[in-house]
Amino acid sequence: MQTDQKNTNVWTSWNENVRHTYNTHHAVKTEEEIIAAVKNAPKTIRVYGSKQSSADIAAGTDTLINIADYNQILHVDEERMQMTVQSGITLKVLINAMQDRGWSIPCLPDIDTVTLGGALATGTHGTGRDGKLLSEYVIGLRLILADGTVRAVQEGEELMDAVRVSLGMLGVMSEITLQCEPVYTLHLKEKPMRDADWLANYEQMLFENDFTRILWMPHTDHGYVILGNKIDPNTPVVEKKGPDYLKHRRLVSRKLYAYTTRFPRFTTIANKIIQRLFFSSKKEYKGTLYDATVTKSRSGTLELAEWTIALSRFPALFKDLKAAMDDSNNPAFVHIPMDIRFVREDNSWLSYAYGEDCVTIGCVTRDAKNADNYAAFKIVEEIFLKHGGRPHWGKRFDAKNEELRKLYPRWEDFKELRYELDPEGKFLNSYLTELFDVRKNRQARSSRTSRPEGLAV
Repeated sequence: MQTDQKNTNVWTSWNENVRHTYNTHHAVKTEEEIIAAVKNAPKTIRVYGSKQSSADIAAGTDTLINIADYNQILHVDEERMQMTVQSGITLKVLINAMQDRGWSIPCLPDIDTVTLGGALATGTHGTGRDGKLLSEYVIGLRLILADGTVRAVQEGEELMDAVRVSLGMLGVMSEITLQCEPVYTLHLKEKPMRDADWLANYEQMLFENDFTRILWMPHTDHGYVILGNKIDPNTPVVEKKGPDYLKHRRLVSRKLYAYTTRFPRFTTIANKIIQRLFFSSKKEYKGTLYDATVTKSRSGTLELAEWTIALSRFPALFKDLKAAMDDSNNPAFVHIPMDIRFVREDNSWLSYAYGEDCVTIGCVTRDAKNADNYAAFKIVEEIFLKHGGRPHWGKRFDAKNEELRKLYPRWEDFKELRYELDPEGKFLNSYLTELFDVRKNRQARSSRTSRPEGLAV
């Protein structure tokens, strides 16, 4: 383990929007090194990998653990199609290793550069008729607790429902066992649709297709619909990739959106140009879920917010959202696309899909360094909170304990469990302390002496 102790060290996120000083830094390669770092940390400690979170969750503590080199495949059970890996492995390495065996995780996020541990902790998800959070494929893990002991957590334990999506507040995920499924090939078709058309048909599209994703284009009255269905990999498909210039979309977008910081209203013009150039062609192709739908590289940094709404409340929310985007007096001029995806309900306490099928909508600015002045983040958040929406833990939002406890039925149970496992707050930074109102939780705890019913820790 490489340990660095300098008061002048500064941790910086990938888009350079979050910076924190720290005293001690551990670059770990073994579980024993993580245990020692956690056990011996004199104050607070956080774990990071790719640093791609827009939320301030990865640093801001006296001690840091970098798990980027804690990235090995430890065990493969060929018969059960299970793989045990270290939490610092990137999705790119993990998914390619699975595909080499003819396996897959059948619900993937948009990017593959994040670590598995970070993806699980923040609720990274895919999309589709059977879309799930990535964490739903975890069947076992080793959790390093604040005192340095290790707790093995297995599928079927209620503790697993708390740990799967926990922002690293309950302990450090170490070794993770995933249940894989056979890899499959998708026949994908993409086409533009007017808002009125895709909105009237999205539930039918979701029911009839294995893969459904909608890229919404605010200020244009259009969306771009991507549908996919499983086929035999030998089925011939006449590929239509569209004009060659489509590969320059990110470059053109970056140049056009450079003007929108000084002139926000120019966003409406930029969106119309980008939509007509890059989202008006029909495409058709085939490939695995990973090969065909996951972005393998970014042309630059960006800043993201993402919100989730129950599928049943999506039409009412979208009506308000579109009205806000179309209001010329509203400063929420949004860069495109707003990514709409679909996730099935689950039981993870802090999951966006806890107890209900849901729709997620991403909000992006291509001008990451000026994200604090991007009015869309605030206005989109206000609309989602009005409709009972939940934020993505790894992305940008302002809501805190008072708003969030109304949205998550197990919110107070999670806070109680966090205190049981980490009473001194070793895994907290200032952002998480404020987010969960931990000080108030400690004061109120004297009146709550029992842990959540049925949960042994």
